[in-house]
Amino acid sequence: MANILVVDDEPNIRRTLRLLLEKEGHNVADANSGEQALAIVAEQHIDLVMLDLRLGAEDGLEILSKIRARGDHPEIVIVTAHAEVDEAVRAMKLGAYDYLVKPLAPDELLIRVGKILEKRAQSQELMQLREEAARRQEPYVASQSEAMREIMRRVQRIARQDMPVLITGETGAGKEVIARLIHRLSTRAAKRFVAVNSCALTENLLDSELFGHVRGAFTGANTSQPGLFQEADRGTLFLDEIGDITQSLQAKLLRVLQEGEIRPVGSTKVARVDVRVIAATNRDLWTLSETGEYRKDLLFRLGVIEIKIPPLRQRRDDIYALTDFFLARQNEKNVEGQSFEITPRARRKLYMYDWPGNVRELTSVLERSFALADGHVIDAEDIIINQNTANDGIDEPPHGMSLHEIEVAHIRRVMGLCQGNQVKASKLLGISRSTLQRKLKYLHGAA
Repeated sequence: MANILVVDDEPNIRRTLRLLLEKEGHNVADANSGEQALAIVAEQHIDLVMLDLRLGAEDGLEILSKIRARGDHPEIVIVTAHAEVDEAVRAMKLGAYDYLVKPLAPDELLIRVGKILEKRAQSQELMQLREEAARRQEPYVASQSEAMREIMRRVQRIARQDMPVLITGETGAGKEVIARLIHRLSTRAAKRFVAVNSCALTENLLDSELFGHVRGAFTGANTSQPGLFQEADRGTLFLDEIGDITQSLQAKLLRVLQEGEIRPVGSTKVARVDVRVIAATNRDLWTLSETGEYRKDLLFRLGVIEIKIPPLRQRRDDIYALTDFFLARQNEKNVEGQSFEITPRARRKLYMYDWPGNVRELTSVLERSFALADGHVIDAEDIIINQNTANDGIDEPPHGMSLHEIEVAHIRRVMGLCQGNQVKASKLLGISRSTLQRKLKYLHGAA
C-alpha cells in the first residue's frame, strides 16, 4: 500500500484515478492545482505523484521541479496528451520516472504504477542496507559496479524466501560477506549465523563437527557433543568450500535438506533441526556433477537459488571504491590524528592489477601498505603486491619500440581496461578527456 497524489485540473480524471487506485489498496489524495499539490506534498508523506503537465495556466515542469526539490523525493509520473510527448520526455530528464499518455488504459496504468512502487521499495531497502553496512563498516557498501548492485538487489529479494542458497565465486570474492548479509535480512536474523570451512577438517572431524556425536562414538569422545546444525537451529548455517566434501557427507547433507533431520555420530536416533543452509564454493559444481564427483540431487537442492560473484578484475569500478572504503576505515582507526592519503600513481597501480585473490587480497595489500609506510602518503612504491605478477600498472615494452609506439600501446590497453569509457580512461592516464579524445582521433586517423 502506497500514498499516491493525483494532480489534474479535470475532476472526472481525478475521481476515476482515485477510485481505481483505492481499489488496489492505496491511499489517494488529489489536487486540482500546483499550489494545492505542493501543500499536500509538504504536509504528507507521498510515494508517488501522478502529475498532469497541463494545469490551466500553470507550468507542469515548474511544479515537477519544486516537488523534486523536496528531500523525500516522491516518484513522479507525468500524465500527458499525445501532442505533448516531447514535453513529457523533457520532464523525465528533469527527474520524472515515467509518463502515461491519455486516454489512460486502467490495466496498463495499474501495471506501470505497481512496477514503479516495487522499484521504489527496492531502492529504499537498498539505501537502508547501505546505511546499515556503513555503520557496521562492511566493504560491500562501497561497491559501485552494476554487477554488485544487481547482486545486492537479488540479496534483498531472496533473503526472506527461506530457501537454500548457493554462492559461487573465486577465493576472496566475498562469499561469506554475502551469506551474512542474507542472514541479517532474513526472518532468522535474531538467531545464530554459524560458519564452517568444509575443507579445513578431515572427513571424520567434519562429520562430528556438523552433526555432533554421542559419548563413546570414537576415541576421545568422553561426552556427547551437539553439532553445528543443532547450534544453528532456527538460524543459518554457512558451509564454505562445499565442493570439497566427500560423497558420504554429501549424502548426509542431502538428508538434512530433504528431511530436516540429523543423526549424530555413534547414535541410533535422529534429531529434528530447522536450519537454513547457505553454501559457497569456488568450484564448478555443475561440471563436477556431470562427471559423478558431486551428487546432482544435492546440487539441485543447494542450487535452488544461486548467486555468482564476479571476480574483482571484472568489476574494476569497485577497486577505487573499495580502496576509498578501506582508506576511510583506516583513517578512523588512526590514533595519531594524521590521515593517510593515496596518490594517483598508487591508485593506478591498484587499478591495473588483476587481483587473483580478489577483495581479500586488496584488503591485505592495503593494510600492509598502511602498516609499513614511512609517512602518511601512500605512493606506488608503498603498494607491495605479488612481485611475480605486479608492476606499476604498465607492461614492460618490447625492446626497439619508439616512445610514440609505447604511448599508443598504453592508451589502447587502458581504453580496453575501461571498456571504452573515456572519462575513466582519462582519469587513469592522468590526462584531460579532451587530450585523450585528441590522441584517439590521431590514432584512428593513423590506423
